Amino acid sequence: MDEERVLDLLARLAAAEIDVWLDGGWGVDALLAEQTRAHDDLDLVSWIEDSNRLEEVLAECGYRTAGGGLPSSFELVDDTGHQVDVHPVAFDDQGDCIYVMADGSRWVYPAAGFGGSGSIVSQAVPCLTPEVMLVNHSTGYALDADHERDVTALCERFGLPLPSFARVPRR
Repeated sequence: MDEERVLDLLARLAAAEIDVWLDGGWGVDALLAEQTRAHDDLDLVSWIEDSNRLEEVLAECGYRTAGGGLPSSFELVDDTGHQVDVHPVAFDDQGDCIYVMADGSRWVYPAAGFGGSGSIVSQAVPCLTPEVMLVNHSTGYALDADHERDVTALCERFGLPLPSFARVPRR
């Protein structure tokens, strides 16, 4: 998933008035304002009520649903293997956003977490904030080397504390 494709998909979704925020590896790179590694997918957070329209817009770009489903995340893939992972959210009574994970548990995105902004090839793109990106990128699964570098880069760039698990030397 290269930067040109990411920008094209974001432009198409914006033209369709579908709000999305970058998450995952591209979200980190956008916050850092540089591509630090190759990405095999594009992670997007969007409003759950926009999911059908989002799928329609991506279908016009050659993407088809390949896994998952509402109310949890779903994946769309084109014929060449480019993948978009969509994480639909809905507001709760406190104004935060809830994402329903595949096991039925709920992940809370704080409302303030949607105020991030990054850039890809000097073009502004909507992202989750660095604080929320750090939590999303470092919670709930073992980190591979790419994710460890992402977490470290976010902490260094934005003055965030490095999570304690990331301080343990690898064997």
